[in-house]
Amino acid sequence: MTEPADRRAPLLVAKLTALVRDRWPDAAADARPGSFPGGAALTDAGAGRMWILLDDGATAVRRLGGALALAGRAGAGELHLLVESEEAAPVLARRAALFAPSPAVWAVDGRALTAAVPAAPATDPAPAPEAELFRPVLAEAGLETVVEGGVLLGEVLGLEIARVVLADDGSAHIEAGVGRFDREVGAMMFAELSETDALVRAAAHVAELRRPGAARHPLNQLVPERWLRSVLVAHPDLVGAAELRAVGSAVPRANLKETGVATAVGTGLDGEPMVVTCSTGVDLELVPSAADDRLTHAPRARLVLAVPAKDALSVTTELAGHLADPATVVPVGDDWPMTAAGSR
Repeated sequence: MTEPADRRAPLLVAKLTALVRDRWPDAAADARPGSFPGGAALTDAGAGRMWILLDDGATAVRRLGGALALAGRAGAGELHLLVESEEAAPVLARRAALFAPSPAVWAVDGRALTAAVPAAPATDPAPAPEAELFRPVLAEAGLETVVEGGVLLGEVLGLEIARVVLADDGSAHIEAGVGRFDREVGAMMFAELSETDALVRAAAHVAELRRPGAARHPLNQLVPERWLRSVLVAHPDLVGAAELRAVGSAVPRANLKETGVATAVGTGLDGEPMVVTCSTGVDLELVPSAADDRLTHAPRARLVLAVPAKDALSVTTELAGHLADPATVVPVGDDWPMTAAGSR
């Protein structure tokens, strides 16, 4: 049974304090404890050091940006992340290595700490040949085709409404709908239609709701960063690119409601390789996620962080500047959805 958050917080502080005292006996006795989402923090202000315990399992991979921001506000030039999850520690170490100076990442095993070995760069494989046969079908229905994690998707302004699914026997077929449950319902609703007709009908329904000026609806609130990416793929000049194509992220989102980023790769107006990562709202993981995506797709490319103008926060610019290969924040006009409307 999980401890209530208000009872768990002091236990995490006590655990972190014990771990730090064991590994860093020179830490100040009056080091200041603090809270941190999914863990706890300890700050030795005199020495400019901070330790953060991450105790929220696989979700810990999405805590690096918040940890860096907290350390920056505290003036801690030395940051140590103590990670409970065996799965998260190597990914966090990979992401941490992209910053200068790099936070130290430690894997926690009881009372022992071991330096985490960075995971290899993530991959974004191509779809199976059987799935690729359905790309013209998605395009004929007017859908944007996107490949993520080896899966071929069909989207309307960044919202997935179809995917090509491989059966156990190696054959492929299209499932229409938003999310797994919706795709199952769609299979029943559109059973009498051809694949193209079913997709056209589903796309028309989503397009009517996912447009500027439409009444608020779940279909126009989901994954806004992917909507922004769709606009930039259609209008790459908005971020100084000559051409862009959507790609998958190094750490895929768990579901459509989870905060995440949307990345595209291409070339700049100068012909040089370029990676563009889109985000909306306040997402402290934008910079670590974008840097990780660049590592996956084009490690030497220029990295651009595309955000609506109202979301171009100083913390994002600061974190972007702390990358070993800094990124540039490019604000996109807050009327960007209208650009999408004009292109349809």
